[in-house]
Amino acid sequence: MNTNHEAIQNKLKRVSTATIATALFKRGLRNQFIQNVSPIHEVKVTMVGRAFTLRYIPAREDLNPISVFQDPKHPQRVAFETCPEEFVLVIDSRKNARAASAGSILIKRLMIRGANGVVTDGGFRDTQDIKQLNFPSYHKQPSAPTNLTLHQAIDINVPIACGDVAVFPGDYIVGDHDGVMVIPADIVEDIADECLNMTLFENFVIGQVEKGQSIIGLYPPTNPETQDAFNIWLKANT
Repeated sequence: MNTNHEAIQNKLKRVSTATIATALFKRGLRNQFIQNVSPIHEVKVTMVGRAFTLRYIPAREDLNPISVFQDPKHPQRVAFETCPEEFVLVIDSRKNARAASAGSILIKRLMIRGANGVVTDGGFRDTQDIKQLNFPSYHKQPSAPTNLTLHQAIDINVPIACGDVAVFPGDYIVGDHDGVMVIPADIVEDIADECLNMTLFENFVIGQVEKGQSIIGLYPPTNPETQDAFNIWLKANT
């Protein structure tokens, strides 16, 4: 991993999806928050990684019997075995959680192989087991049926839709308590820098509010004295 990528990841781990959404909105990107997915477990560390993708289409019964899992080249199995270390596997399940995108065995394998997380706009099975794993896992809702009853794995590491958001291989994926944001790879460095600066400023603002200061002129900082006070705070706290 190059130093630049490490720096980007470290900065993104310190910011919220809400802050990222604001920074992207300033650049005209309004639809980067994956809709209707939430973490299975309590989020202790922000999930950050580049996207590796898996795409499902509606299952065709004549092509998708349970025996397809015996094929070592089955796309779902291959995706979980080839997702690179420190990437996030993002699954297009057509926003349909009636059948599971994966279960605890595959997700544990993904964790053991060194991935940084998994996201689906469908559902996972074995959610109680997944909850016990120290591995970021986001989905729409629990689902018991195997994916074969509804989904057919078809493509690996291609552009997909996940929760109404376009996800391209290599995009940066950030997940926290609120959900999951997608950051285009070509602007991620600028976004990470801006979001970290925004986060530091908001920490300053919270401190001022706790002291009883009005938000007028403070947030946003339309009062020139606010920026001066922030600069002094920044020197003392970074």
